[in-house]
Amino acid sequence: MTLPYLTAELLGIGGVLRERVEDFDVTELPAYEPSGAGEHVFAWIEKRDLTTPFAIGQLARALGVPARDLGYAGMKDRRAVTRQWISLPPPLAPEQVLAVEIEGLRVLRAARHPHKLRTGHLRGNRFALVLRRCAPGAAATASAALTALAAAPGAPNWYGEQRFGRDGDNAAAGLALVRRQRRFDRDARKNRLLLSALQSHLFNRWLVRRLNDGAYREVLEGDVLRKVGGGVFACTDPGVDQPRLLAGEVVPTGPMFGVEMRGPPPGSVAHRREAEVLAEAELTLEELATVRKLAPGARRDAAVALTDPAVRELAPDVIEVSFALPAGAYATAVLRELQKAPDPLDHGEAGDADPERHGPGDDAPAPPGLAAPT
Repeated sequence: MTLPYLTAELLGIGGVLRERVEDFDVTELPAYEPSGAGEHVFAWIEKRDLTTPFAIGQLARALGVPARDLGYAGMKDRRAVTRQWISLPPPLAPEQVLAVEIEGLRVLRAARHPHKLRTGHLRGNRFALVLRRCAPGAAATASAALTALAAAPGAPNWYGEQRFGRDGDNAAAGLALVRRQRRFDRDARKNRLLLSALQSHLFNRWLVRRLNDGAYREVLEGDVLRKVGGGVFACTDPGVDQPRLLAGEVVPTGPMFGVEMRGPPPGSVAHRREAEVLAEAELTLEELATVRKLAPGARRDAAVALTDPAVRELAPDVIEVSFALPAGAYATAVLRELQKAPDPLDHGEAGDADPERHGPGDDAPAPPGLAAPT
């Protein structure tokens, strides 16, 4: 499966990402600021070439508290300079936290708050990424690509290679589980990971069709749409919902197939298209019903909103691109549109790191109907 480009009319700028640690800069956009009162302490940290779990462990050790008592909203990349909020438990005081000295980590601010910071309590991330050894005219081309990606509904919400395991065979292994051609692992998390990879592969197939058919920025009859900041509903009149999509008020959602997934109304255009994706994979919802506890199904936005795009030329072949993405979105999905490299999605996680980046593989060949995703 080849993933198409939304900006196919623009040449790729090539370039190299992460040649230096500081070339990948991420700033968390919090859901809220610390209130200034309460038993817990929120610390705004900057880490360099450290994973979030390692940074938390170092902070906990330096302050003499259990690492499990620290909280964070999202994991950030290792090979990068990143800033994010970390919460620390009582009876620590802001002054104690500010005094900490750890190699590769700085506490920039500290303030009190009533409760521990929970996973997911963030709006998104702001990226500033330096690409070196770019093609001539890279700044203008990158600016045009970012402008196109910022137009509603946003950038394609692909699953990248981090979803499919080191050898790219997790989706095939997930299908083998559904067909009982592979034994279930004693660790339910591993089974969920493989089944999730299968769902992700099928979502990518659905999104490939959407782009290749020229329907990426169109509302189809039966589309399950999500109101930005609200719930989901099935489109009954594309003429009504199309202007809302172009205004950024709604976004189409795609299938993470499972028997508990909300699907388009039977007989609708959107229902037929989703059924064709399953048929191509030689898979049925009845088969997926056998793994409903591990893979119940869900909807996933077809696009992610890209805001505040900007490009700076630092040298004739070096540019900095910056933009903001919502929580859980990957900057690499944007960069692949700019670079158009042979396999740009292998740069790793961007922003909120995916804990399933490296999953179990299987040496068995892909079952019929499912090629390894790329």
